[in-house]
Amino acid sequence: MPVAQRNKLKEKIHEVIFEADTPMGKAFDVALLILIIASVLVVVLESVHNLQTRYSSFFYALEWGFTIVFTIEYILRLYCVYRPMKYAVSFFGIIDLLAILPTYISLFIYGTQYLLVIRGLRLLRVFRIFKLGHFLAEADTIVKALRASRAKITVFLTFVLLLVIVIGSVMYLVEGGQNEGFSSIPRAIYWTIVTLTTVGYGDITPVTELGQFLSAFIMILGYAIIAVPTGIVSAEMVADMKGIARNNTQACRYCGREGHADDAVYCKYCGERLN
Repeated sequence: MPVAQRNKLKEKIHEVIFEADTPMGKAFDVALLILIIASVLVVVLESVHNLQTRYSSFFYALEWGFTIVFTIEYILRLYCVYRPMKYAVSFFGIIDLLAILPTYISLFIYGTQYLLVIRGLRLLRVFRIFKLGHFLAEADTIVKALRASRAKITVFLTFVLLLVIVIGSVMYLVEGGQNEGFSSIPRAIYWTIVTLTTVGYGDITPVTELGQFLSAFIMILGYAIIAVPTGIVSAEMVADMKGIARNNTQACRYCGREGHADDAVYCKYCGERLN
């Protein structure tokens, strides 16, 4: 096949697979979403013992059918981009690969096919397919806020880690002699984490008056601690909101990434020209 004709074919495949603004592209993506939902549903139903016993062969055939379709789609995605490795190591590229690997690995390790529920992450494409670009912008805001907050959150988590170690050690001293649940400092730390996060499993409970008083204090402290990271991330989100631009669904032909502004000429990730 001549180079010009081959490049034209790649452009057409790219338009159908990566672009949701064309009728063919939208039809392809909607069909893909239906297949993804169906494949995840098959994995979930197969985990039900009675259904698995009666329809194991049917489920097996469906799993391989879906996997073959997704494998062909993955190969076409790599084929039609100018830099396949850029796409392969991108977020969606890794998800697309993980969506097909479990079936092949199950040939050697039984049970890994249940990891196919990872395919559900591919449903994130629903935002670009149905032109919900503003949701993509909001998601980008959250990611930026988390990145900007990582230093503060790291300090906060370090403080919480030290706090649960200290409180766990104190609870071991208070309860250890009279309560089998607090049999060691690690067990006391586990109880502290469960209590501080307001989960409260109830599998370990203090019996002494001092232990119960400390428990009440830790529960109240838990509400205050939960509010801290929320405030940190919220502040970063508010600071980033001012610079939000309207994004479209156009994917870069070199790195495969999306989220470009409507008036963008070059990819903001790899710097290549978009058109």
